[in-house]
Amino acid sequence: MCKQDETRRNESENKTAGLNSDPKFRVTICAVNSRYVHTSLAPWYLSAAISRRCGDGYEVSIIDSNINESFETVLAQITETQPRVVGFSCYIWNITYIRKLIPMVRRALPDSIIVLGGPEVSYNAEELLEEVASVDYIISGEGELPFALLVQAICRGEEPKGIPGLHERKSKSGLTTGTNSWESLRSSEGKKQDDVTETTKKHTNAILNTHVTDEIPESPYTEKFLDHVKGKIVYLETSRGCPFRCAFCLSGRMGGVRYFPIERAKREMLLLANSGAKVIKLVDRTFNANKKRAAELFGFIIDRHGKDIPDGVTFHFEIAGDLIDRETLEILSKAPHGLIQMEIGLQSFCPETLEAINRRTDIDLLKHNVSKLVEMGNIHIHVDLICGLPYEDQSRFEESFNTAYGLRPHMLQLGFLKLLHGSQMREDREKYPCEFSSDPPYEVTSTPWLSKEDIELLHRTEEALDRLYNSGRFRRTLDYVMDSTGLSPFGIFREFGTILSGRAGQEARNKTGGISLDNLTELAFNYFNSLQGIESAKLRDCMACDRLAINNTGWLPPILRIDESDLKGKRSGSDGYRISKKALREKLSSITPKGFKLGYTYLITENCIVYAEYDKQDPVTGEYKLSKITL
Repeated sequence: MCKQDETRRNESENKTAGLNSDPKFRVTICAVNSRYVHTSLAPWYLSAAISRRCGDGYEVSIIDSNINESFETVLAQITETQPRVVGFSCYIWNITYIRKLIPMVRRALPDSIIVLGGPEVSYNAEELLEEVASVDYIISGEGELPFALLVQAICRGEEPKGIPGLHERKSKSGLTTGTNSWESLRSSEGKKQDDVTETTKKHTNAILNTHVTDEIPESPYTEKFLDHVKGKIVYLETSRGCPFRCAFCLSGRMGGVRYFPIERAKREMLLLANSGAKVIKLVDRTFNANKKRAAELFGFIIDRHGKDIPDGVTFHFEIAGDLIDRETLEILSKAPHGLIQMEIGLQSFCPETLEAINRRTDIDLLKHNVSKLVEMGNIHIHVDLICGLPYEDQSRFEESFNTAYGLRPHMLQLGFLKLLHGSQMREDREKYPCEFSSDPPYEVTSTPWLSKEDIELLHRTEEALDRLYNSGRFRRTLDYVMDSTGLSPFGIFREFGTILSGRAGQEARNKTGGISLDNLTELAFNYFNSLQGIESAKLRDCMACDRLAINNTGWLPPILRIDESDLKGKRSGSDGYRISKKALREKLSSITPKGFKLGYTYLITENCIVYAEYDKQDPVTGEYKLSKITL
């Protein structure tokens, strides 16, 4: 039984009228996700650590919210649990929300202890303690052990001495690294606690004052966790740390890679595959850092697909493209369509830039492997570039962009450098001079190589890239335009981005700034049709095929329709062969089952009918199958 303060207990009993009659010490951990479909692992890891280290007498509540929920809704969920300790996991996407929520929690729960943890508070803890008066403690680094020990100390009414990575308001320096006395925390665990002390002493990061350990955390996948992940994106971790030391990243600054037991990884892969979640994202920083281990796990899920792994489940991995070997490519070539997604961080193809950010990459091997993966056609390939890196001006970035686009990934993400707390690039401003926003996510606004105007242009290019290419809605159209005009991919997206931000783009948007697919299609048609080398009829046919392949309604916007009202199956004018709707439907009904849903149109330049079968979607491209009937 915890030695809880009698006065606090009496007050709580009076206030809650029996709601707090349970003698267990109440802890609430709040995750604020970026979207509803995401499920944070951090609270569940912390809960598992409390169960393991603190034993009975504790009741842990987990609140899985998101930044789109009102403060009142999340606050009500927290106060309903009447916690003695409230913890928040902090990231760049939620820190602004959490900082606004904390004073509300303090007013509603004046006697509760508020604790922050996570990467967004691990490297500026003392600064935050000064700025946010309602916060009592901040944990830097890995939080499982420190949070469990802190909760235990508070429950016992003891001073939280010697807890690794702990920053506390009352401390002069605000930091305890594990080198202080642990006497007050040893009483119940004896020698076992001494062993933990030695481990944490060795692995507290002296430079960054963050806690790192060699211990493997308890599994977070409890029955409670599994109960609420159906239909969501669920995360899986099979290792911690990263073998690289990229100057813009935090992962490599926390020591080397440590791997969880491979049998645990396999067991948890199967567990999550049968949880009702459709996408399982591996959060390992570089999943294939150990090639042999990665190959074994790839082979495992491929072998179990259709047996222990249901159809429709997808595993998403972040990998280093130049670490893929022939054996792994051979294994991946056997993966069922849609079972595996790969995200590959290219960052840049400029050697000087890669050297400046401590990124060791075999560029030729990387390009070869990405091309092979795309060529196989069974795995969705997502690649990343970062704008704003050292020595990469507009011209060099354009080269990197065109090289990446030429690999033909299914998605090319154009990200912008973020100067994260704790990253080498943020700490060494002399070596990495750049201007960036003081607000999360601390995005770069200019560099010695890119002006503010250059960055703004790249943002417009990013919007065009996302709407035209990453959406998957204009694949055939973009191929035709680039082949026919000879223009560079970067040049096309840059110009269309300018159109989107200009008068025509603004007029096409709705009140919230969005743009309908029909309006986007019209803007794209008019832009592409203005380019030298483009034939209007061919452009229309490509865009019509793209639309049928991705939209299962069969709807074509006005700009892509052709008039069929008075045609009798004969040639008519420059538009070529036309066919009446009635005749077309009769022809299609003869080759498709009754009730079969499809979309169709006439292709001017090929004198044929193209139709899309809407019974099955390609899990890699998201497209529906297109077939043609020659007339």
